[in-house]
Amino acid sequence: MTASGGDTAPAPSAPARPAPGAGVLLVNLGTPDAPTPEAVRRYLAEFLWDPRVVDVFRPLWWLILNGIVLRTRPARSAALYAKVWTEEGSPLLVISRRQRAALKAALAERLGGGVPVALGMRYGRPALADALGGLAEAGCRRVVVLPLFPQYSISTTASVEDAVARGLRRLPQRVSAEVIPGYAEDPGYIAALAASVREHWAEAGEPDRLLVSFHGTPARYRDKKGDPYEVQCRATAGLLADALDLAPERWTLAFQSRFGREEWLRPYTDETLRDWGAEGLGTVDVICPGFPADCLETLEEIAVTNAELFREAGGGALRYIPALNDRADHVAALADLAASLLGA
Repeated sequence: MTASGGDTAPAPSAPARPAPGAGVLLVNLGTPDAPTPEAVRRYLAEFLWDPRVVDVFRPLWWLILNGIVLRTRPARSAALYAKVWTEEGSPLLVISRRQRAALKAALAERLGGGVPVALGMRYGRPALADALGGLAEAGCRRVVVLPLFPQYSISTTASVEDAVARGLRRLPQRVSAEVIPGYAEDPGYIAALAASVREHWAEAGEPDRLLVSFHGTPARYRDKKGDPYEVQCRATAGLLADALDLAPERWTLAFQSRFGREEWLRPYTDETLRDWGAEGLGTVDVICPGFPADCLETLEEIAVTNAELFREAGGGALRYIPALNDRADHVAALADLAASLLGA
């Protein structure tokens, strides 16, 4: 086709193709194989023995973990998992599988060619090491690792980095890997969060207040180890509030899921909701931006346990805004992150 004056119109640019031998490893935290005490015990034994998660002196922690925690907690946790378990299995695993498939399709469309995408869990199955090995067997010699932890923490992303390094050393093939360290301020991620809130409000109406809840970590990690997690959580929450044009009195950030007796990042989600209930707030919405896939901590801890706490304290309805899961805009943001590192 020719333009006026005889100039040939430029052909549309072809999509950038991934470098040969490149693949993507999508990583989430993990889940028990079943909502039973035995399965939960196996999962917790692996999870809680990671020194990135619990850094107590190993001999002492071994005694506490095996003598107390793994004798008492699995049955309680299994009962909670049973509340959210689906016919397909663990919500986290089911959603993560959908995310993997959607990410693979998005990358194929964006890059003009198929890119192997594997799913690995830091704890439990499918194991991260097995997923990495599968990519190597498929011919991948360079792997982009995308942990589904938007905010970097030494207790999550750094643990994935450790596991990837161990997995690479065990491979018979020579494979390199690059770990995406987080995306707390990524525009696509923030836009997807804001869109999910707007859609919820368009259907259900705006609440009296919005709580932006992140998983907690021990305050000691921030104070003594320099963990940037809290700073990144606050950055995400602030950008989300700005995108929603929320006045400061309309929202609050808090941290959930603390474990043990030591000080964790404050304010605490449960205490915040108890205070709001005592104020007599009628409707509170909660969003958990640090959880890209719904799981026990969102579906049970927030949507059930904390909703009951809020009502018992004198509040009205607590409405949980679902995680981004496999929303198209969320998958597009993840695809952007991976594609930026997949080129030659």
